Amino acid sequence: MTSLPQRSRALGVGIGLRTAHYDELLKRERCVDWLEAHTENYLGDGGLDLHVLMRLRETYPVSLHGVGLALGSVAGFSSEHLQRVASLVRRVEPQLISEHLCWGATAGRVFNDLLPLPLTREALRLMVDRVGQMQDVLQRRVLIENISSYVCFAGDEVGEAEFLNELAARSGCGILLDVNNLYVNQRNLGVDAAAQIDAIAPQHVGEIHLAGHLVTPAVLIDHHGAQVAPQVWALYARALRRCGRVPALIEWDTDLPPLEMLLEEAALARRSYDAVESGHAALA
Repeated sequence: MTSLPQRSRALGVGIGLRTAHYDELLKRERCVDWLEAHTENYLGDGGLDLHVLMRLRETYPVSLHGVGLALGSVAGFSSEHLQRVASLVRRVEPQLISEHLCWGATAGRVFNDLLPLPLTREALRLMVDRVGQMQDVLQRRVLIENISSYVCFAGDEVGEAEFLNELAARSGCGILLDVNNLYVNQRNLGVDAAAQIDAIAPQHVGEIHLAGHLVTPAVLIDHHGAQVAPQVWALYARALRRCGRVPALIEWDTDLPPLEMLLEEAALARRSYDAVESGHAALA
C-alpha cells in the first residue's frame, strides 16, 4: 500500500461554508480555525461560489467534503465525477478531503441521499476498491465518514466500527468520525454510540463532525438544523479522549442561524479540544 500525502492534525475547530455567510466571512477578520466546503457546490469552472471559496482560501485552511460520489454503489459510480473532484482538489489544495460510507446510485439513476451499506465482507471489498480508486486519482489520503441510518440489514456480518477499521487498514484511508450520527443511530437502531467510539482505532481518525438533530416521536432525524445536543457533546469529549486533538467541525445545513451562533458552537467545541493534550490519544 503506497503512503499518501496527508495534512496536519492540528487544524482546530471549523464550520461549514454556507452561501448565507459569504459576505460576512469575506468582510471580517479571520474568526474560526478552518472552513469546510461541500465539494459538489464548487465543481464548475467559474461562478460566484468558486470565486468566494478561492478568496476565503487565502485566509482560512479549507477542507472538501463530498456528498455525491456514492462510493459504495455497485452500479452507477461515476469516474467522470471523480475526475471533476480531482480538478477541484488541484485548484483548492484542501487540508482535508472526505466522503461517506454509503451508496447512492444505480445504473442510470442517482438518489439525492446517503444510503446505508450492508456491513458485509462483500461490501467491504467494494469500498476498499473504490476508496483506492479515489485516492489513486486524487493522490491524497481521504477520510470516510460513518453516516446516520434508519435501517439495519439482517445480513450484516460485522459492526460499523470493525468495518471502518478494516477499510482504513486495507485502503490507507482515514476515518471521519461523526459523533452525532453515532448518537442518532443509537436512538434509532439501538447501537451503543460510546462502544462504537471505543472500538474505533484512534490512529485512523482524522476528523470529527458535530451537528444537531431533530427529535420526533418516531425517530431522531440527522437534519443538521440545531445546536449540538448535550449527549453529543459528551460523545465528542469521549472521542477526543480516545483519539486526541483531531480537527473538529460544526455542521449546520438547515434553518441556518446567524454566523455568530455557529462561531459560538465552534468555541464550545474548541474548549473541549483545548482540554486535550496535543497528540494525546487515550485508549480507555
